[in-house]
Amino acid sequence: MRLYGLKNCDTCRKARAALAAAGHDVDFVDVRETPISPATLARFLDGFGDALVNRRSTTWRGLSEEARAAAPVDLLSAHPALMKRPLIEADGALYLGWDAATRAALLP
Repeated sequence: MRLYGLKNCDTCRKARAALAAAGHDVDFVDVRETPISPATLARFLDGFGDALVNRRSTTWRGLSEEARAAAPVDLLSAHPALMKRPLIEADGALYLGWDAATRAALLP
């Protein structure tokens, strides 16, 4: 299981702790420290589309209108913190966010 997020994100920390407590071996990837490869980013965008871009983040609010108009792949490549998180890859399935549906699918 791989969890993509930010080490200082409270939601990512909660997800990591809950998954570890449930016995999952979680490989954490901080997207600021380890940029996501273009192929992996394309796969995530295929799975989630524009929902992958967190338009409620402080990073988004700090962008100009011109920058916001860029394609999602360009936005996420230039500003990894714009990715909605956590993004969890488990057994070939992708989960975005730490909502009730994700918890039900991954926790016993």
